[in-house]
Amino acid sequence: MSLMGSLYVGNSGLRTSQNALHTTAHNMSNADTTGYVRQQVLQGTLFYHTIAYNSKAVSNQQVGMGVEYSKVKHVRDYFLDLTYRKEAGRQSFYEVSATALSEVENLLGELNGESFHEILAGENGLWAAIQELSKDPSSAVTQGLFVQKCAQFLERAQTVYDGLCNYQDNLNDQVIQKVDQINDYADELLELNKRIVKIEIGDQEEANDLRDRRDFILDELAKLGKISYDEDVFGNVSVQFESVDLVKVDKVYEMGAFEDPITGFYTPFWVSHARYIEKPDGTREYTAESVENAKVFDLGITISADLNTDIGALKSLLLARGDHRADYRDVLPANYSPDISQSVIMNVQAEFDQLIHSIATSINGVLHDAAVAAEAEWPGKGYLCNEDGSPIQVFQKKTSDGYTQDANGDWVFNAEDVTAYETLYSVDNLVINEELLQVPAMLGFIMPEDSVDYTTIEKLKTAFTQENITLNPNIQKKTNFINYYDDLVSQVANTGYIFNEILSNQETTVNATFSAREQVIGVSSDEELNHMIKFQNAYNASSRYINVVDEMLEHLIMSLAG
Repeated sequence: MSLMGSLYVGNSGLRTSQNALHTTAHNMSNADTTGYVRQQVLQGTLFYHTIAYNSKAVSNQQVGMGVEYSKVKHVRDYFLDLTYRKEAGRQSFYEVSATALSEVENLLGELNGESFHEILAGENGLWAAIQELSKDPSSAVTQGLFVQKCAQFLERAQTVYDGLCNYQDNLNDQVIQKVDQINDYADELLELNKRIVKIEIGDQEEANDLRDRRDFILDELAKLGKISYDEDVFGNVSVQFESVDLVKVDKVYEMGAFEDPITGFYTPFWVSHARYIEKPDGTREYTAESVENAKVFDLGITISADLNTDIGALKSLLLARGDHRADYRDVLPANYSPDISQSVIMNVQAEFDQLIHSIATSINGVLHDAAVAAEAEWPGKGYLCNEDGSPIQVFQKKTSDGYTQDANGDWVFNAEDVTAYETLYSVDNLVINEELLQVPAMLGFIMPEDSVDYTTIEKLKTAFTQENITLNPNIQKKTNFINYYDDLVSQVANTGYIFNEILSNQETTVNATFSAREQVIGVSSDEELNHMIKFQNAYNASSRYINVVDEMLEHLIMSLAG
């Protein structure tokens, strides 16, 4: 090889070492950048130059033309990525569930520094007021205390229920935020696909930093739901969310959120799969029926790690929130479904309302039975009745009357109709009898023959102490009103403990997978410093080689000139 050609070899070493140093510096400067993957320099030999050809020789006489900076490798482990994304999605699922249970436990456990249990069964609670009433039912003081504690009980109950509803609305807001986030990620993935293909189309350059961003988005999408993905030969990544296309080469399939006109709750659905009505202004109108077959999630399926149905924060939010405001009707054996039992908020709403409904109807029922019995024995005396002759109710309905008069002028109790909310003695539909609040002595508890009505008060005590109620149809243990609330709180706490244990184990799995992946894709400062020294020495060696060749050329030229 000529001396001039030797300069070219040295120059290739300089350029390659310099580029390798740039890559090393790029790695080190992004060591703490979220989603960054270390880049690995691959070097290759340049073509060989044949200086003599001999057909009889074993090989031709060739000299190498130096080194080339052939590729910057994007270092990843496909199977570690799959494992991490699946386990991170599962972690997000249980994280939402555990957080929801923790919030519910806080709502049930403490209320402005005073637990609801104290309002119900504490020393100054409703049960204590009934016990005091039993000592002297005819006392205006104990009657007033009883009515006051009933009002306080209902006020606190409605505050607890409102807190559950407000948190349910909070989860609903998070649902629409997650849907928007998924759509934003999908749009960005499509844009990244285009840019990556444009850069890599000539196979001369790798869009590694863009690929880092795309992989980071896949990591984040995996936390929101179950995803699968594949990359074609051109570099486009297609993504399926819950087994439905989200990004397909050059198209995004948008996820919509249908807002129920009654509850205001959002239901994620696939826009491309739903029917719609186009309005005169060009906008689309969707209905509950039109999106029914386009829903992103089937929330009726069993949640199980074996079935991989416990993946993604969005599904967990929907399950925790439920699809409506639950009441005691939802824990009736005929209505109790997986939709209720798997929803943290709805299950607690229904069980809590069952307690309030049972207490309200039991107190009203005891007074009703006493009034009816007295009317049968002493007609027209109006014992435990209002001025119009209707039986006194401590707990009244906001939206309908408790009694109506029939054609004969008799007062008839309006029974509840589970299909009509306005007829229900549900926590959100209850109010304390305003007249009774003003004049608690209306109760009297003095029989028409002037005896004190201890029998009715004993029935009130029995209503609170008899064990004839269960939290829900899946629980066999029966309890009374006094212990019901404690059992409800314990159920939430135990379920929360289980979810926290699952979450803790899942975090261990995710951290182990993350650490294994970081060993492949993470930047090690020590390793990069070693590379920097290696490439710097290579650069210096190439420089010295060029100096030697330069001196030889100078000597040759000067000798010829002399």
